[in-house]
Amino acid sequence: MKKIILGVVAMSNAIVGMACTGISLTAKDGSYIQARTIEGAQMDLPGMYVVIPRGEELQSFTPMDANGMKFVAKYGVVGLSVVREEFIAEGINEKGLSTGLFFFPHYGSYQPFVEHLREKTIGDLQLNQWMLTQFATVDEVITAIQSGEQRIVGLDNEAVVHWRIGDTSGRQVVLEIIDGVPRFYENTVGVLTNAPDFQWHLTNLNNYVNLFPGDAQRQILGKQELFPMGGNSGFLGLPGDATPPSRFVRAAFYRATAPQLDDAFSTVRQCFHILNNFDLPIGAEHPQGTAPDIPSATHWTSAIDLTHRKVYFKTAYNNTIRCIELAKIDFDKVKYQVHPFDKVKEQPVERILIR
Repeated sequence: MKKIILGVVAMSNAIVGMACTGISLTAKDGSYIQARTIEGAQMDLPGMYVVIPRGEELQSFTPMDANGMKFVAKYGVVGLSVVREEFIAEGINEKGLSTGLFFFPHYGSYQPFVEHLREKTIGDLQLNQWMLTQFATVDEVITAIQSGEQRIVGLDNEAVVHWRIGDTSGRQVVLEIIDGVPRFYENTVGVLTNAPDFQWHLTNLNNYVNLFPGDAQRQILGKQELFPMGGNSGFLGLPGDATPPSRFVRAAFYRATAPQLDDAFSTVRQCFHILNNFDLPIGAEHPQGTAPDIPSATHWTSAIDLTHRKVYFKTAYNNTIRCIELAKIDFDKVKYQVHPFDKVKEQPVERILIR
């Protein structure tokens, strides 16, 4: 129980610096990609990838102990976890369902934990683990959660999250639990950040109706000629800070103006390029001289190809893009396993020899 508490406390402490940004893109050939960053400016958050075979027996934590709902994996899963292996922040199953959690403090609130209902209780930080092992489509997830048969509770009152859920059809929804009631929203902009709620972010986009790609036209102000001082002047006024509302707006405009590329891997690379704009350098969120000794507040970035069931990721320690292909995993024979993202926390450098 002590290890569970320490894991939840680490997540809760990191919440102050959380600034996760998610986007999605579809290639010309129909390949659908969901990508995201995950941040934590207060400390180095342990990251790992987890392989869950079919038939694996799992159990949720509760605020009291590891005594919540038991379930058996119907589908094989590859997940990217943070702090604890059970806390899958982003993942995909063999059917192409992909889910991710994003911190949602102050706005979300769950049902209270009730001891005699613990066998029906799933902790919020393990909801991805449950959804990915049990369901194949967005509709199946919505039906199950709206049935109310499971009680979704918070493992820590400060560590509230909301979720992005997508499947191979290219459909994506956002799940937010407010006052204990699950609410699903169709994600028409293909972007998710953090608080406030998703509907608020959509309304806020109206404040930027004047933005457009390209350059503004020259004009005359009185007798003074005005002209763009550089390229991309149509985006003048795009917010550049790291708050969730500003990142949502910026991600929405970058995504909407990105050219549609031919295939899955070119689109995966495009997602990484777009999300590079959301890397948070250490120091900006701390008083002078108090920043932790980590390379970036952006611990890792992932891009998941739902169509071909491939997980791509890179980390702050190693920007080399790595890939796990679910099609090459025999989920009937593979063992449950967990591996750190970086066995050696060092950026490989390709040496160029000049003769």
